[in-house]
Amino acid sequence: MSVATAALAEVAEINPRFDRAGFANQGEVVTFVPMARVSEVSGVITSEDHRPLGELLKGFTPFADRDVLVAKITPCFENGKIAHARISKRAGFGSTEFHVVRADAQRLDDRYLFHFLRQPLIRVAGEKRMTGSGGQRRVPKAFLESLKIPLPPLAEQRRISAILDKADALRAKRREAIAKLDQLLQSVFLDMFGDPVANPKDWPVGAIAQHASKIGSGATPRGGESAYKAEGTSLIRSMNVRDGQFRHKNLARIDDEQAAKLDNVVVQSDDVLLNITGASVARVCRAPSDALPARVNQHVAIIRCKSTLSPVYLERVLLAMKQSLLMVAGGGATREAITKQQIEDFRIPIPAAGVQERFTLIAERIKVQLIQMQQSADGFEELFSSLQHRAFTGTL
Repeated sequence: MSVATAALAEVAEINPRFDRAGFANQGEVVTFVPMARVSEVSGVITSEDHRPLGELLKGFTPFADRDVLVAKITPCFENGKIAHARISKRAGFGSTEFHVVRADAQRLDDRYLFHFLRQPLIRVAGEKRMTGSGGQRRVPKAFLESLKIPLPPLAEQRRISAILDKADALRAKRREAIAKLDQLLQSVFLDMFGDPVANPKDWPVGAIAQHASKIGSGATPRGGESAYKAEGTSLIRSMNVRDGQFRHKNLARIDDEQAAKLDNVVVQSDDVLLNITGASVARVCRAPSDALPARVNQHVAIIRCKSTLSPVYLERVLLAMKQSLLMVAGGGATREAITKQQIEDFRIPIPAAGVQERFTLIAERIKVQLIQMQQSADGFEELFSSLQHRAFTGTL
C-alpha cells in the first residue's frame, strides 16, 4: 500500500521557541531534565527535577509535554537517547544537547513520531550527517527537518503506535527480569564485601593503578560510521558497554589496517571496559571472548587486572561505586568525562584473593543465566526492529 510522505519540518516544529508571554512569573516551578535522565533503553525521562523558571531561561533548551527529545551529540545520539517527554509541569527545560521535535497535532501523532525517530536506520543516517570532530560531533537540525516521514491518516498512525507501544512493553518486562537477576548478583556482592564506599569490613584500599597492568582508551577511525566494515576486528563503542553486560548489537568492525593503528588498545577477554565520556559515562562491563579480536574507541577505557585483582570483582565494585565515578566525571569539567589519571587514582577496597575468587565463582554461575536471558531479549529486539520496519513501510 502506498503511503504519502512529508518532510518532518512540514508536520513538526524543530526546536520551537519558548513562549515567554504565557509565563509572566519567573518564580513558577518548571521541569528540568539533564541528559542523564533520558533513557536510551526505554525512551522515557526517568525522573525530573523542579526549578524556578528564571534559573533556566538562559543556557537551556525549552520543551513541552508530549514533545520528543533527541540527543544531538555523540555518543548520545548513536546510543539512542530519544524520549517522549511526559512531564508534570507546564514547561520543561533540558540540556542544550537536545533537539526538540513538536508534532503538529492536526497531522502527526506524537507517539507515532517518537517511534519513527527511534528506528535504528534513523540513527545510522544521522551519524553520517554529523558535523564537528572528535567528541563534539552533532546531528544538525537540518537532518531532522529533511527526514521523510510516512504520513497515513491520524487514526492509522495511532493504531501503529499502539502496536509498537505494546511490543515495547513486552521488551520492558524482559529487561525487568534481567535487572532482577543482576540485583541478585549485587546483593551477593554487598553481603560478601559490604558497601565499598563505607568499607564496613575494613578491606585494604588501593588505587586501581596499583592492581592494573594496563589502562587506556583508543580512537575512532577517520570517517566515523562510513569507515566501518562489514567484517573484521571489533571496535567497541560506548553503546556496547552496559552496566554489567556487553551488548553485541551495533558492534562496529574495522579492517586490519585500521586495527593496526589502534594496537595500543588491543582488548583481551575479561578486560574491564569503562565508558569515560558523555551521558553513558561510568557504565562498566567485562569484555567477552566472542567479541575478540577487538579495539576500543575514545569513549571507552580498558582496565586490565593484575593477579591481585579479579576482573569480576572490579566490574562489580565499580558498579557499586558508580556515584563516586560520576562525581569524578563531573568535577569541574564542561562535559562529563573521566581521564586516564583519574582511573589510575581511583581508590577501591582490595579484599583477600580467596574472597574475590569465591565471589567470582558465584558471579559466573549467575552470569550464565544472565547471558541466556539477554540472548532471548536480543532475539525479541530483532523482532521489534522488524515491527518498526513494517510500521513505517505501510505493511503493519
